[in-house]
Amino acid sequence: MVFLAPVLLLLALSRCSSEVVTDFTQTCPQFFANPGGTLSPPTVFPGKKYKQICQILGNTYEYATLYDTANKIPVYSAYRFNGLMQCTRQSNWYIEPQLENINYSKKMATESSVTNIQNQAVDDDYANSGYHRGHLAPVLHATSQSCSDATFTLTNAAPQDSSFNSGKWRTTEKAVADTLVQNCKGNSAYIVTGVVPGTGKLKNRVCIPSYFWTAYCCLDNNQQVKAASGFLGQNENNPVQEMSIKNLARKLSDLYGQVFRVFGGKCN
Repeated sequence: MVFLAPVLLLLALSRCSSEVVTDFTQTCPQFFANPGGTLSPPTVFPGKKYKQICQILGNTYEYATLYDTANKIPVYSAYRFNGLMQCTRQSNWYIEPQLENINYSKKMATESSVTNIQNQAVDDDYANSGYHRGHLAPVLHATSQSCSDATFTLTNAAPQDSSFNSGKWRTTEKAVADTLVQNCKGNSAYIVTGVVPGTGKLKNRVCIPSYFWTAYCCLDNNQQVKAASGFLGQNENNPVQEMSIKNLARKLSDLYGQVFRVFGGKCN
């Protein structure tokens, strides 16, 4: 029995992959809303520090992430919402080897298997920090155990105030899920969740976000917008504001200091 945990970890790792790609709208477009039949991903900021990742488990793409290697946090993760399932949370977190060297394996790995990690967070960054590894694509919204497992990569997490993560933000995640279960059943629901970089850092390495945000877009079977809404909250346990997608995009553009479109300027 003492060998069971290592064996299970190896089995999980053998199925987990995170592929760094040139254009995730070409490799894993299924996670981006297509209102009116037009693929409408969030803004991809220019610059070499931003990496597009298609997150895979086994042979299935589970969600997409835009990652900031300078701040060592994701900008956002985008995914489909297909309902709720009771999933088991795992305790292990993985890293993305290709962020260190594009020639490395695309399979997620334990940080001990990659030397001199410079472009992403590691477990030690969070140790005794008072911050949680805040999922962007959350376990709560996973519709399969494999999807849940795929969210446990540090490329899908950012430092989140522990009380905020367990309080107002979790309430928001549940409210979004409940709304989509009730009002988007039989239709297509897309979610994007992201963060805005702040000024503080964990271990002088990992940027602590000043804000977390999320947005959903529900499309009917004719790719017409049926419902959409956005949410923005400071990274502390204060109320999260709900707003239109247009207003969220406006606020995020101000916070990022450059134009940002949540659903490619659609789903307003």
